[in-house]
Amino acid sequence: MAIRHVEPYTDEWLRQPVSYVRRVVDLLGAEVTEWWEGPCDPRDATVRLGDGNALVWDEESGWRLGRFVSGERGAHAELTDVRYLGHGLLPKPERVPEALSDARTGVGASSAWRPCYRSHRNCRDGFDVALDFYGGPSAIAGV
Repeated sequence: MAIRHVEPYTDEWLRQPVSYVRRVVDLLGAEVTEWWEGPCDPRDATVRLGDGNALVWDEESGWRLGRFVSGERGAHAELTDVRYLGHGLLPKPERVPEALSDARTGVGASSAWRPCYRSHRNCRDGFDVALDFYGGPSAIAGV
């Protein structure tokens, strides 16, 4: 199988995180009230939870949990009392619910300190290949 890089700032590149985030949303199930894609620089997504909190994923620091203050489709969400879930920039979707539980209780790999795994400015660092794993042919069929 050939490695395919997606051209930065194309529609395909902008939507690349959607399949990954959708898998996490599916695993969180009824706990999710709504979710949306944010803008780029960095690309992100917001997942509103029924308890007034939100999970935000971005391409620099991964998942974070916090009290939802504001945000809407196409805008970066604002959170307070933030905890980063840990487990890297792109943890397997199956790991996110447990990491969320850890962040809620302040244990495990969660932290109040923001990790920076990469810069969104490094468009050709191979991260698009990792995202493509979640957006392959089987994921596209479900879109």
